[in-house]
Amino acid sequence: MVKQLDYHTIREIFTRFHTAEPEPKGELEHVNVYTLVVAVALSAQATDVGVNKATRALFKIADTPQKMLDLGLEGVTEHIKTIGLFRQKAKNVIKMSQILVDEFGGEVPNSRAALQSLPGVGRKTANVVLNMWWHQPAQAVDTHIFRFGNRSGVAVGKDVDAVERAIEDHIPADFQQHAHHWMILHGRYTCVARKPKCAACLIRDLCLFEDKNL
Repeated sequence: MVKQLDYHTIREIFTRFHTAEPEPKGELEHVNVYTLVVAVALSAQATDVGVNKATRALFKIADTPQKMLDLGLEGVTEHIKTIGLFRQKAKNVIKMSQILVDEFGGEVPNSRAALQSLPGVGRKTANVVLNMWWHQPAQAVDTHIFRFGNRSGVAVGKDVDAVERAIEDHIPADFQQHAHHWMILHGRYTCVARKPKCAACLIRDLCLFEDKNL
């Protein structure tokens, strides 16, 4: 396993990320916090592009928990049938919406524990919502961040929980808010799984990955 980079090197890495993209944005389309929760939950084992295609029409007619319930299971299923695991995800969206109406007054809660109590919402989804909507320094570790963190030495860990802790422990506080987006975008477009684009990487001189594709 690659060793963990030191503080000064990590600070330089995120300084470069910040210089290149001061305000990185997530790529899932949403119109409010409720549609963000739904979009993130639907993105499990699916691409953001695929989710966006399915939810554009859905969110125009169902952008609140009650409107989603009014649409019904069959209506939700029909809208998201191009997404992987769509039948189970449609059931989760309906269950989630019912709980939000019954227990939270139709509002999306802003605590991790409450978010994780919703069907289809795990720790990663909760962290994305806390970070993107309420601007909390919560770190959602997906496959791109896990790969980049371990490959580069920025956040080393054997599982996603360990990488999440490494991000919180080693990335300077002033970069915590956007760390998730910088890493996911870098992993998605530059530090890709096969044939990483090391020649075009702005941190290639700092990264610890030994098999650089230069």
